[in-house]
Amino acid sequence: MQPHEASYDQAITIFSPEGRLFQVEYASEAIKQGTIAIGVQSAEGAALVAEKRLKPLQISEKVEKIFKIDKHIGCVIAGLTADAQVLIEHARVQAQVNRLSYDEPIDIKMLVRQVCNLKQIYTMNAGVRPFGIAMLIAGVGVNSKAELYMTAPSGAFNKYRAQAIGSGAPTAREFLEKEYKEKMSIEETIILALSALKKVISKEFAPDHTDVGVISTDEKTFKIFTREEKEAYIKKVP
Repeated sequence: MQPHEASYDQAITIFSPEGRLFQVEYASEAIKQGTIAIGVQSAEGAALVAEKRLKPLQISEKVEKIFKIDKHIGCVIAGLTADAQVLIEHARVQAQVNRLSYDEPIDIKMLVRQVCNLKQIYTMNAGVRPFGIAMLIAGVGVNSKAELYMTAPSGAFNKYRAQAIGSGAPTAREFLEKEYKEKMSIEETIILALSALKKVISKEFAPDHTDVGVISTDEKTFKIFTREEKEAYIKKVP
């Protein structure tokens, strides 16, 4: 940072002369230091996978990187887990409000927008800081098609066929760009996501160091894999 820029990172409401909000950029840097998370969407569904970094004596099952938001929607996170808890709880409440109000599951893009609206508020009010978290949100909508979105600390969001966030994300994205095919089976979708994860965490690529969540267009129910299910798929990864 240049000397004349130093005073512009003291408050979230102050733009630098170049039009930058440094605290939003700092939040993005926090995500780059987080564990890698990958999402892949295909014609038959979507798969979310993530790395779990464990401390000595830490129990793997209690380290959560993938969360179920509603029956038809799940998400994976990269960044500050404590920040993610607030956004996930907000998303779950919005999903239930929609069911109670309209007697139908919430549209995936609408849910993503509501999460990002909250993120954006935290980039424009004094006394707060941006959420240091990025999320990949996947689900199957009323049109029976799988969707995958990424949300950024700024409140921006975009739709993807495949995406990676967190530490090592460029390596995973490069692999996905080469190997992705839209007409994959749900099993091929899971294996592709795990293969991209393996490219980044080859030494730690084991059931205890991974999290996997899947939703298919047939069942339309988001499911987080057990250790046994993860182990079965990891054995299939080339």
